[in-house]
Amino acid sequence: MTELSLAAQFTSVLGGSDNRAMVLTGFMVFVVLSLLLCVLAGPESETPADFYTGNRSLTPVQNALALTGDYISAAVLLGVSGLVAVAGYDGVSLAVSSCLAVGVFLLLAGPLRNAGRYTLGDVFALRSPGSSPRIAAATATLAVCLPFLVLQLAGAGSATALLLGFTNQGAQQVCTAFVGSVMICYTVLGGMRGTSLVQIVKVAVVFTTMLLLAFLVLRRHDFDPGALLTAAEQGSGLRDRYFEPGHALGGNGVGRLDFVSLQLSVVLGGACMPHVLMRINSAADGAAARRASRYAVAIMAVFCLCVVIAGLGAAGVVGGEKILAVDSSGQTALVLLAGNLEGDASGLLGSVLYTAVACSVFITVLAVVAGIVLSAAATLAHDLHAHVVRRGRMPERGEVRSARWAVGAVGCLGIFLAATAQGRNLQSLTYLALTLAASTILPACLYGLFWSRYNRTGLLWSVYGGVFCTTALYVCSLSFSGTPASLLPERDFHVVGLQSTAVLAIPVGFLLGWAGSVAGRRAGRAEGAGTDVRWRERVLVGAREE
Repeated sequence: MTELSLAAQFTSVLGGSDNRAMVLTGFMVFVVLSLLLCVLAGPESETPADFYTGNRSLTPVQNALALTGDYISAAVLLGVSGLVAVAGYDGVSLAVSSCLAVGVFLLLAGPLRNAGRYTLGDVFALRSPGSSPRIAAATATLAVCLPFLVLQLAGAGSATALLLGFTNQGAQQVCTAFVGSVMICYTVLGGMRGTSLVQIVKVAVVFTTMLLLAFLVLRRHDFDPGALLTAAEQGSGLRDRYFEPGHALGGNGVGRLDFVSLQLSVVLGGACMPHVLMRINSAADGAAARRASRYAVAIMAVFCLCVVIAGLGAAGVVGGEKILAVDSSGQTALVLLAGNLEGDASGLLGSVLYTAVACSVFITVLAVVAGIVLSAAATLAHDLHAHVVRRGRMPERGEVRSARWAVGAVGCLGIFLAATAQGRNLQSLTYLALTLAASTILPACLYGLFWSRYNRTGLLWSVYGGVFCTTALYVCSLSFSGTPASLLPERDFHVVGLQSTAVLAIPVGFLLGWAGSVAGRRAGRAEGAGTDVRWRERVLVGAREE
């Protein structure tokens, strides 16, 4: 699953100036209203609890909607629907994997909320107090968040420039800076409560749009699922092979292994992204976290069903060959469907549908950036500044002030990197970020929550070893060089013939955590029995929150 190239999409499908004006108007209305919402719903006091978690005032339903918003990315909205349209079985399988990611998070939500306070560093420090676990948490958080941040900002900047009628790289860089500045304002003004409400609005808009598209697709086929499947099979160009696996990354053994690796990264990496883990800390307690996660699973399942229906509709209405002719990745399928479902895009209903889909894409890309920036800034301010540099003796107002400065620093770094990389194919950064989360954060969380013999050495080995191994595998893979879709298409020094290296990196992360714990015990650094009882009590029942 990759984030789509927004530039290619809007260049090919945007159409006339009327459509461009409608989309741009909708986008600006969302930006203005979201900023107003962040101001009105921002932190009421200068305390870390208010800024990082909104004083845990969101209800389980509100938390579920915000959590769903974190999981609904452009990859799910357009990448999965496009893959369903052009690859059939593989696209449906990836939609199921996206739902499974929320399901895996449901299993971890209660213990993580009980163990955590604000950041990933608080979870790590529960078993291993001191500065080194918090530095490791900051390293893992930044390693995962920065690729996602660069990817989102670069895509949003390119699309915004195209809406304004500019195609040169300089204009795209200016628009990237504009979008990034808006996201910094969101986060600085709104904190967790403001960014959560933005996510809730995003889910309402995107979910309504997808429900409408799914309804219109089913109505076109007389609400007969069999007729829809037949039309998709015939229109895809694959005929009777449409519902066979192996079309996404190749039908040979390596291609299928690559696709399995991709699914592993989606399911396991998507379950432990830093901004998602921070989101669950805004729940009142472990029970509320589990309830919100259950609601999020249900909402995500319905959403992914609508995405699959829309993808099948695109194959039947638009046709697989036409979709691939516009974009070889198939990720323009949803926008092409919106323009062709009820006549062409120049008609009133076609224009409305197209505008709704295009605005949903923008909202999806923009809203998730605020959560990413907040989680990255929180680990800098809370874990590094407050607990490592100031050793836990930092005033609350000072920590909030530090967090706001950290938002600006992370945002500016993301803007600089995204503007510098403008024009390159950044889609492979999705593979990197998801695999990093699955090979570093997931082993550390699972071992830390459920394995009594896990210790500081195991934590450090799993985090630093996982980051190094995953990054090295990424540099040696097809995602980095060797194909036109690589980050460096002009180079070819790949050693691993896979695009997603999760199938290699994830076992290494777990193995390093086990080996480090064994080595730590042999060196006499095992945890004491009293500490073991206390962390178990905290994880199971949420007792003794500090």
